[in-house]
Amino acid sequence: MWFVSVLLPLLRLYVCGIRVLWYQLFHRSFTLPVLPNQRGRVAIVTGGTRGMGLETAKQLVRLGMHVIIAGNETEEGLSAAQKMNDDRGEGQAGTMLVPERQTEDGLEFHLCLNYLGHFLLTNLLLDLLKTSGRQGRCARVVNMSSATHYAGEVHLDDLNRRTCYSSHGAYSQSKLALVLFTYRLQELLTAGGFAVTANAVDPGMVDTALYDNLWTLAQVLKKPVAKVLFRTPAEGASVSVYAAVASDLEAVGGVYLYNGQKTQSSELSYDQDLQTQLWTKSWELVGLHQT
Repeated sequence: MWFVSVLLPLLRLYVCGIRVLWYQLFHRSFTLPVLPNQRGRVAIVTGGTRGMGLETAKQLVRLGMHVIIAGNETEEGLSAAQKMNDDRGEGQAGTMLVPERQTEDGLEFHLCLNYLGHFLLTNLLLDLLKTSGRQGRCARVVNMSSATHYAGEVHLDDLNRRTCYSSHGAYSQSKLALVLFTYRLQELLTAGGFAVTANAVDPGMVDTALYDNLWTLAQVLKKPVAKVLFRTPAEGASVSVYAAVASDLEAVGGVYLYNGQKTQSSELSYDQDLQTQLWTKSWELVGLHQT
């Protein structure tokens, strides 16, 4: 039981990491093409106060977008806004491998911060997105997943991982949930004929504070490896910026983007029954009624 619930998710996650590093050893980071000016458009960037979220916000500002940073800390938000203003003068939210922890609502921390918060925000904004998008200028939803979703399993009867907690299993579950959510959302948007697209992006392994909760030995090994093989936050952000504004992704939804390329996500992520069940369960967990 312990092996299946704790050790197996850990092994799966680290195997995913090794595969990504092997890929990054032989492939250069995605380079953004020339992107159209986005003046007059609005972007909401979650986790936009640091790391890839901040880099995403900065790049969108340079393209002329009005950027709203969604975060939990006022001071960090003000600091991030100042940094972007400084950049203009010259020219994504997540957590990983935290010990078992619950929010005030009793929700597992990875599930809440990495997935349910984005699920709730997107659905609260959905009517506005539907009225904002139009043919030739779709509104876009971009969800930041990761390769760890390939190791993920969704336990609908125990999404909060209370039976036998594994931080590795909880993290990979939250990233798989984002992909499942993205595909289900796109299916509903397409069926309704709305000019809104939803895509999931994978930034690769990026040198951010996400890795601060690795084991001590892994932390020691990570530092020299990161200098050679990890992407920078700006490189990691490039895929989300591309998904948000690139002309060749206009009206393209329901795809998983890795290093700027449409890529097959995990087999489990295409399970339509699981997508539907998770969608319904998520509405219950965030305390909303489906419309």
